[in-house]
Amino acid sequence: MFSHIFVGVTDFDRALSFYSALMPCLGIEARFCDHNRSWAGWQSAEETRPLFLIGKPYDEQPHDRGNGQMVAFLASNRAIVDSAHKIALAHGGASEGPPGLRPEYHANYYGAYFRDPDGNKLCVACHAAEG
Repeated sequence: MFSHIFVGVTDFDRALSFYSALMPCLGIEARFCDHNRSWAGWQSAEETRPLFLIGKPYDEQPHDRGNGQMVAFLASNRAIVDSAHKIALAHGGASEGPPGLRPEYHANYYGAYFRDPDGNKLCVACHAAEG
């Protein structure tokens, strides 16, 4: 469905540190990092698309986080959701909702919400039933 998702950042090195810590927990591998252009990309181990990209905005204007925008990453189990939230907070992220069931979405929805150091809202969600 998606070719790529691009998230703008203000401080590339700070963002790179945050996402470089988070992505391995989600099974997402680094594809490239170009410090000269201030952008980096990750992909799932099995596929070359979609890409998740971070970088300075192309128009060279300051980054401004969106209101009502969120990128949600899929986790295969609840332990990954817990771990991703912990890693995000340890690397400069801010919690927007701790890991837990959210039955208002569906009975097995287990998610965590946080913001990256630039204020971009992220989610890690597991949809599998676990006992």
